[in-house]
Amino acid sequence: MNNPPNAQSKAPPAYTWLIVAIAGLVAPIIALLVFGEVTGSVPFVSIGLMSAGIIGAAVAGRFWIGVLLAVIAALALIGFTQAIGASTLAPARIVALGLAVLVASVSFAIRGALFAQSTRDKGWLIALFVVTGEAAILITAVARSGELPFWLLALLPAQWTNLAIQAALTLGDLETASAPLIALAGTAAATALVVRLWPRKWTYLIMFSTWIGFSALVYSTQPSLPVVTSDASSLLTGIAR
Repeated sequence: MNNPPNAQSKAPPAYTWLIVAIAGLVAPIIALLVFGEVTGSVPFVSIGLMSAGIIGAAVAGRFWIGVLLAVIAALALIGFTQAIGASTLAPARIVALGLAVLVASVSFAIRGALFAQSTRDKGWLIALFVVTGEAAILITAVARSGELPFWLLALLPAQWTNLAIQAALTLGDLETASAPLIALAGTAAATALVVRLWPRKWTYLIMFSTWIGFSALVYSTQPSLPVVTSDASSLLTGIAR
């Protein structure tokens, strides 16, 4: 998934790496400390993973760097939640959690790689806009539980990640959130195809239609999916069991 040598006219500014660190780790940790007791912890883990994966890949112009940064951010944030009051993860939950984190990391990193390839040195800025928009909606959903329609949340890959990680931590398996995982993997595959076929811009139609289709899949499973929780104990209790 590496870009060709001429994919970027110049490297993004050095300070963009500071943005990656702030969006992927520092801001979620501050949010956990300030709002975690009200909104719950899983959404902030998901936002950190998404931020590090998309922005990191867009800044570096390399898919694998985005995956690595996303995994590191997710594990660091989960470790932080344990440090502030949770017990050690059971082996079964570690496997489920690892799969959820890996699939989500790949999905977000490939989007960041596409931004880097299609918009060159400005890809990180588009990635930042995407992260800001999805994070704002997701945080609003958990802060004002029940006020946002589920169809809107079902459109957000950040929410898909939230559902998958929440299921892994609280249930120890991913059967409940198989639809979000399939959606993350499916959109990753569609985005990879767009990257492969670039600069044929018509391929964006593939990515758009895939996103809508998998959003419908997530929405169709609404009765069996845990809507974003406002209970901060859900993550910690799931880890402790």
